Amino acid sequence: MATEIIMPKAGMAMEEGTIVKWLKAEGDVVEQGEPLLEILTDKVNMEVEAQVSGTLLKILKQEGDVVPVIQTIGYIGAPGEILEEAKAENTPSKEVTVKNETSNGNPSSAAAGDSIASGGAAATNGNASKETGYDVVVIGGGPAGYVAAIKAAQLGGKVALVEQDVVGGTCLNRGCIPTKTYLKNAEILDTIRHASQRGIHLAGAEVSLDMDRIVAVKNEVVKTLTTGVAGLLRSYGVTTYHGIGRITREKKVSVDGKELLETKNIIIAGGSNPSRLKIPGMESSLVLTSDEILDLKEVPKHLAIIGGGVIGIELATVFAAYGSKVTIIELEDRLAPFMDGEISAELRKYAEKKGIILMTGTKLEKLEERDGTLLITTDKEVLEADKALLSIGRVADLEALGELELETERGKIKVNERMETSEAGVYAAGDITGKLMLAHAAFKMGEIAAANAMGGKEAVDLRYTPSAIYTSPEIGSVGLTEEAAKAKYEVSVGKFYFGANGRALASGEGTGFVKVLADKKYGQILGVHIVGPAAAELINEAAALMSMEITVHELSEIIHGHPTFSEALMEAAADCLQKCIHKPRPSKSGQ
Repeated sequence: MATEIIMPKAGMAMEEGTIVKWLKAEGDVVEQGEPLLEILTDKVNMEVEAQVSGTLLKILKQEGDVVPVIQTIGYIGAPGEILEEAKAENTPSKEVTVKNETSNGNPSSAAAGDSIASGGAAATNGNASKETGYDVVVIGGGPAGYVAAIKAAQLGGKVALVEQDVVGGTCLNRGCIPTKTYLKNAEILDTIRHASQRGIHLAGAEVSLDMDRIVAVKNEVVKTLTTGVAGLLRSYGVTTYHGIGRITREKKVSVDGKELLETKNIIIAGGSNPSRLKIPGMESSLVLTSDEILDLKEVPKHLAIIGGGVIGIELATVFAAYGSKVTIIELEDRLAPFMDGEISAELRKYAEKKGIILMTGTKLEKLEERDGTLLITTDKEVLEADKALLSIGRVADLEALGELELETERGKIKVNERMETSEAGVYAAGDITGKLMLAHAAFKMGEIAAANAMGGKEAVDLRYTPSAIYTSPEIGSVGLTEEAAKAKYEVSVGKFYFGANGRALASGEGTGFVKVLADKKYGQILGVHIVGPAAAELINEAAALMSMEITVHELSEIIHGHPTFSEALMEAAADCLQKCIHKPRPSKSGQ
């Protein structure tokens, strides 16, 4: 399949580039690392290098053309290959490297003082095969892996990263980011449908979905970010190998069994894969994981979602907004059973208001495909669906272990707080450790692993890692749930409703509340749980305050801007002390 050449984003402010000169013509054979063309942006000339060998099949943009960043400008492939340009436009590119020169021909440090985001997933540089030894080799280019590689390079290490797919991992390519583009669409649809309530009438405007364009927008967002990550890796001098990395008995890293990388330290960041249930019918092509459902070009009439966790709830929100009849099948007795009980109850209200059918406390028994329809048998009833989404969690991908025997625990690599495994010089970070399967937790684990691989003695502390569910209203959570807090402490519960928050009411988002849990004796903040507007943003303030050991006494005294959603957090903290100004006086005991 042909590989795209794109206009690289060589700097955060870069929006377009001019093609100065093609250094190769259509039909020319090009070698990996060989310059293809010269571009100009912001008075800086750059050479775009090929990251695969092959034939320059097609030049789409000519000399003098001004081209927006990440737009395809050509293709490399096998001689005589027929291009599938329409298909290629919607796939993440793996193509370009930029070599910077100033307008007078001298090398330019475009990376210094500016975050470089140049085109394509990083690929092995021209001299990579000659490398004999590294300080750190990272296996896996997801959130834990690419952050670990950059951190090790920042600390002066000679670093290689091995990735079999496009850098960015599940989060960027098939998870967090694509899902958020679809959730934004759901938000837009919801706004349109309720605009008349605010006196805004869309005369004769019928809302319809162009799924081809919806998928294309998602892919454009993904491509922008993957090319940015690739550019960051290049700017730090990280050598990236495209292939499957496995550790040998001698603690070297094999790439596709063809190249052998010598290294002082290894960081395993292999990520995770969707879990699958062992029940009849699970192999049906109508059963999708989160990896596949984001590329659907048709909206299912009836979508059954197996699992009521974060992924299931978010995609239920999306497809309900798109017009699907959505049913969630959850084994536990409530949605998001890992969250605070009151938050789970609010999620249920939200889902039912959106018309989502909830089957909690329900066991899935079998699936059967019949005449293009999926028959889903549970312990309560049989239902029909066009598609089913399997979202019951994820399992660690241990392929990178290869011949190395490491201590594992319930299918995950066991690590200590320094991200050290049972083998000296081998670290693990991210989903593969099973600590917290969140991209931002993986970022921190990757940093700690890299710092220690480079001689540090740092420890990771994930106690105050926030989590969010991007429904409408949003959910944010950090620290102990009310149930867990009351099992250990004498707890004061403070609550403030967005229905009394000026910004929320003005925005038509007065649903939900902020709940702060504090230790009665010392005022220590034990947990914060938010359902309401901007909850995924507000929860980060709570996490920061908790990590700095700010008490509810101190939080209640911090001046917050008005009108803002964040005032609700300050008010809830004050309510723990029965000092909330914008809440009626509590009744006295016995009256």
